[in-house]
Amino acid sequence: MPRKRRRDKSEVSCCIKYLMFGFNVLFWFIGAGLLGIGLWAWTEKDMFQNISKLTNIALDPALLFIISGGVMFIIGFAGCIGSLRENSCLLLFFMIAVGLIFFIELLLGILGFVYKDWVKDQIQGQVQNMIVNYREDDDLQNLVDWVQRDWLHCCGVYAYNDWQSNMYFNCSSPGVEACGVPFSCCQPTDDVIKNRHCGYDMLRSSHDYHRTTKIYTLGCIPSGEKWLESNLIPVAGVAVGIALLQILGICFAQNLRSDIQAQRAKWHY
Repeated sequence: MPRKRRRDKSEVSCCIKYLMFGFNVLFWFIGAGLLGIGLWAWTEKDMFQNISKLTNIALDPALLFIISGGVMFIIGFAGCIGSLRENSCLLLFFMIAVGLIFFIELLLGILGFVYKDWVKDQIQGQVQNMIVNYREDDDLQNLVDWVQRDWLHCCGVYAYNDWQSNMYFNCSSPGVEACGVPFSCCQPTDDVIKNRHCGYDMLRSSHDYHRTTKIYTLGCIPSGEKWLESNLIPVAGVAVGIALLQILGICFAQNLRSDIQAQRAKWHY
């Protein structure tokens, strides 16, 4: 009696399939959150009716949220639906998009290392533009305040007197903020009621004797360099972690796609 041929019961790996799905659902939600925050900020500023006000992408944090959130949302959607529905086209799009982002990040890292002085000049120029446009955009103002007060504990680009380049803090300004610095430049105190005028007149020579006890005098560029030097290992760890996640995402998508194509090939036999 002829022996029956055993039927091939192999199928798409559920482990890789749902791992891809879960990873991309999280990625998708994060992207949707960033996109929502950016759109909400633009709505609050009425930017949709005044799109001509947008002159520099780097000076609009809300637009950066919209762009990064939109990209994450689209890629997360492709990976999520592609893995759940076993759609090889969406998985291919996911692989190409993540691979392209990884390549751009790698290229920027190499160019940043090779042309360190040029990158430093570009960062300096952007920070200088942020100071000049400090009062022109609420989101930009909040970003600068967060960097100066909560992150780097700095004031200005290279020093506190860089705030002279802002028309409101320049000593020739007729306003009450003339010859002063923002509240975010002030050093923290134990006072219950915060003095938000602590930066007033701090650019005048009459405050030379106690300026260092009232405000941060070191600029954000040297403060940022010090922070990077002292946190080099954590920063490198985060960069390597992101790169590994991207590589694993590409590998999982390719593995899942290969399984799907192998199953489809069996349909013809």
